[in-house]
Amino acid sequence: MTYPDTITLAKGAHKDRSDGLCLLEAVAWFAGEPHSDHPACVSPVLAAYGRSLNDALGDDSRRLLIPFISVLSRTAGDGLDEARGYLALDWIIRVYTPAWLDVAGLTREARALRDLRCISDMAAVQDARPVVLSAWDAAWAAARDAAWAAAGDAARAAARAAARDALAPIVTQLQDSAIILLSAMIQPETTT
Repeated sequence: MTYPDTITLAKGAHKDRSDGLCLLEAVAWFAGEPHSDHPACVSPVLAAYGRSLNDALGDDSRRLLIPFISVLSRTAGDGLDEARGYLALDWIIRVYTPAWLDVAGLTREARALRDLRCISDMAAVQDARPVVLSAWDAAWAAARDAAWAAAGDAARAAARAAARDALAPIVTQLQDSAIILLSAMIQPETTT
């Protein structure tokens, strides 16, 4: 089976295969399981991430998930979910959040998060906590101030459209990074 010629992944869950396939439904089909977006053959961590990623991507980007169908089908019970969870947390703290902090002009807070050591164990989580909380406080204050400044703006719709266009490159960058994260989560490097 040549996936790119035979499978189109769609957003959301589907009642059956004739209605469409999301990433996890395609994995269930590949593995010979009943139609479901919760196939038993996939790690629960990867399944949750895969469902979210599938739905966050546009149609063109979603095609990039097709090569993961067969490898996802062999991840349940492989003992790697803790490492996968830390990879995801590390990405959220040191990649995703700093990207948005930069957009908000909070470059000092973004740099502090990027400069944290890799979040690969509970000690790293505890070390990161005060830096994350400080960034959260700064982001919350900036969002509150921006909301008050925009509260009386009659051109909100135009401002939203302009913001969407301005943010498109960062959204694309983060989506590409999220696909790379999926690959890393499937077979994380484990430290001994």
